[in-house]
Amino acid sequence: QVQLVESGGGLVQAGGSLRLSCAASGSIFSIGDMGWYRQAPGKQRDMVATITSSGSSNYADSVKGRFTISRDNAKNTVYLQMNSLKPEDTAVYYCNVLILPFRITYWGQGTQVTVSS
Repeated sequence: QVQLVESGGGLVQAGGSLRLSCAASGSIFSIGDMGWYRQAPGKQRDMVATITSSGSSNYADSVKGRFTISRDNAKNTVYLQMNSLKPEDTAVYYCNVLILPFRITYWGQGTQVTVSS
């Protein structure tokens, strides 16, 4: 079994910054892609950013230039640095981890990010 523990959410004013962390623990042989998704009230869960095991990243157009995803493979942890936050970034943020070699996906419990105008 694998556990994901997220941290770093909170309330911030527009233009501010937050850093999210997601640490994986448990029965882990190796980790493939890691990512962050978000879900606003009444909306579907959307991809925010993903990063491969070799460090290649991909971003949603709405966060390009403002958010940065990174990972520490030694700590089985993925981060999301969020700068220049906007009210439309308000959502519950979920981390997503692909565990190898059986390619099982796990989700974090979610962390609330609220950006006030």
